[in-house]
Amino acid sequence: MALKSYILLLTFTIWVSHARTDAADFEKDIAPLFVQHCIECHNGTETASGLNLTTREGAVAGGEIGSSITDPPDENLMLLRIRSGEMPPAVKGKSQELPRQDIQLLEEWIAAGAPWPENRVLDIYEVTTATRGGRNWWSFQSIQRPVPPDVANPERVENSIDAFILARLESEHMQPAPLASKSMLLRRATYDLTGLPPTPEEMAGFLADRSPDAYEKVLDRLLNSPHFGERWARYWLDLVRFADTCGYERDQLKPNIWKYRDWVINALNSDMGYDQFVTDQIAGDEVTYRDEQSVIATGMIRAGTWNDEPNDPQDYLYTRLEDMVHATTSAFLGLTVKCARCHNHKFDPIPQTDYYRVAGLFWPGYIGQANLGGPSAEQIGHEAFGWTDRSNNAEPIHLLLKGERSRPSVAVPPGVLSAIPSLDKPFSAPPATSKTTHRRLQFAQWIMDPKNPLTARVLVNRLWQHHFGEALVRTPNNFGFKGVMPTHPQLLDWLAAELIAGDWKMKRIHKLLMMSTTYRQASVHPEYARYAEKDFTNQLWWRANRRRLDAEALRDSMLAISGQLQLQRGGPGFYPKMSSEALEGLSRKETAWPTSTLQQRSRRSIYMITKRSRLLPLMTTFDFATPTLPCGQRDVTIVATQALALLNNHFVHTQSEALALRITRLESNELPRQIHLLWNLVLARAPDAVELAQAVEHVQQQRSHFKEAPTPHETLSVDQLALASLCHVLLNTNEFIFID
Repeated sequence: MALKSYILLLTFTIWVSHARTDAADFEKDIAPLFVQHCIECHNGTETASGLNLTTREGAVAGGEIGSSITDPPDENLMLLRIRSGEMPPAVKGKSQELPRQDIQLLEEWIAAGAPWPENRVLDIYEVTTATRGGRNWWSFQSIQRPVPPDVANPERVENSIDAFILARLESEHMQPAPLASKSMLLRRATYDLTGLPPTPEEMAGFLADRSPDAYEKVLDRLLNSPHFGERWARYWLDLVRFADTCGYERDQLKPNIWKYRDWVINALNSDMGYDQFVTDQIAGDEVTYRDEQSVIATGMIRAGTWNDEPNDPQDYLYTRLEDMVHATTSAFLGLTVKCARCHNHKFDPIPQTDYYRVAGLFWPGYIGQANLGGPSAEQIGHEAFGWTDRSNNAEPIHLLLKGERSRPSVAVPPGVLSAIPSLDKPFSAPPATSKTTHRRLQFAQWIMDPKNPLTARVLVNRLWQHHFGEALVRTPNNFGFKGVMPTHPQLLDWLAAELIAGDWKMKRIHKLLMMSTTYRQASVHPEYARYAEKDFTNQLWWRANRRRLDAEALRDSMLAISGQLQLQRGGPGFYPKMSSEALEGLSRKETAWPTSTLQQRSRRSIYMITKRSRLLPLMTTFDFATPTLPCGQRDVTIVATQALALLNNHFVHTQSEALALRITRLESNELPRQIHLLWNLVLARAPDAVELAQAVEHVQQQRSHFKEAPTPHETLSVDQLALASLCHVLLNTNEFIFID
């Protein structure tokens, strides 16, 4: 018996030793399970069934289930409920039952006594799981400047951008498209930087320039053009939901908001550093160099909608705060922070408290109904539709349970996002002499801290997007868990590091992108069919993306080509001509839509009044952004209504007639010479022999048609009408509407 007992004891000792050796590791195996499946409901704030699984003490206490994690596996009620599939509970009818191997890990861990590191507190946001991003999500990691990779074909490498792109292509046994022709490249670059077509003189000069730096000289000229800011400001205005009016039923003008639009244009033209560009818009009233222009910049905060007759003014206060939080964090950080207004963010490491920390930045400046929902002119101190605080102190903002004003909870101090712990520090009190809280200034400084991993990545991604047609992160306003992963993570980080190293100057990055052979490649590839089957959305950037002109570039191009474009810069916006059908439903149509003079209506589209309740149909047909919410990327559609608009819209016909008049003024009555000029103006090239013959035939046929017209045109002759018809044809061609 003694020998038998000894053998049993030895066997048990070996089994225990083996069990302890193979027991599940807490950090590697157990913590991820609790974080992913359990602590969303069982944490220090929300303790479903009284169970807190973020600490060992809470897990041992067991809560209302009456069972501790230290209970043996066969008696452990938590484990039994997990085995039965009761926990985790189903979500929307879909079972969340743990896999058998995960249950086995829990069994081993509990059998080993549920070892838990001392003072270890689990956090729902600490790691990325299958359903949620954590603070270790890629976009929250510090920016490291990677070394550009070596490539097999260095002759296609103009700068480091090409090395990253080409290395990936070569790894996939692919080659980039040939370089675009000089004429295509000039048209692409001119539209990208100015939103206007190249003139025939600019095209002829570039084609004749054989110097090795000919293209670089073009980029320098375009970047220094005043049209650069007019083009790129529109992207920013989309991003901050800019419009000239308030929306809702009255949709009244925001006084002097046009000054903010002009501030953006001038800031981009002067190559203002992105650090100041951001700081002025968030806290231009709090900077040491405060002046009228820096205060005008804060118009970004108030550029959204405003309802002067809300059903519940106190509820609406929180709606306005949400707008400010959303516009600011999506534009500068590429995150959907507003999702955390009512609850912890479902997918990103943004607790509900973070939302109210950011909302607290604007809390001191909110003064109810006064002056369209913002500070008075006296408080601002300038004729600017800007933002400032009422005082240097403010009542605390309270977290609202489920976002409901009637359910205030704890007071939340103002602050930054906790997803970047190394930069999460309490705000300091403002100087005693300050008239404001300095909360927004400290928030801007946090955004522009070179150690903030989001800011530079988000900006260079936006610049890439507008030059290449798609972004490296193809969800430019969402760098979170539900966003798309970057196509080239190292390239994104290299560009971000380059931006920071270059004092946040943006024109430098524009030039860097456009000097690359990746940008300069053609949109047609000799292996298109095979490559498209492998990478149809061109995520490897093996060719240039062919792009349709957006609404502004289309309208402005017609004005430029016809010779009607007025280059007056800045000032109040103009009202375009709106058809009577488009004005249906408006009371007092004459005062609601006072059409501006022809000279004013011929200005660039950036200066057009954006009335939220009445957008110009021609613009919306070509996907003008709805200015209700921030827009990081417009829809790009190709639909039948666009062809119908180009065929029938009064503006297009007017520009066709003006173009015909311009041509007859510049050229003699010799038709072939007029056709050559028309092709150069519209398509930036000469017609070939077939096109010339067809164009001559078309004009001759139209002359016969207009000679038989019952009533002559008021101002155009038969020859001019026939030429205008040909002009209209060219303004409807794909070659004019698309950029290769």
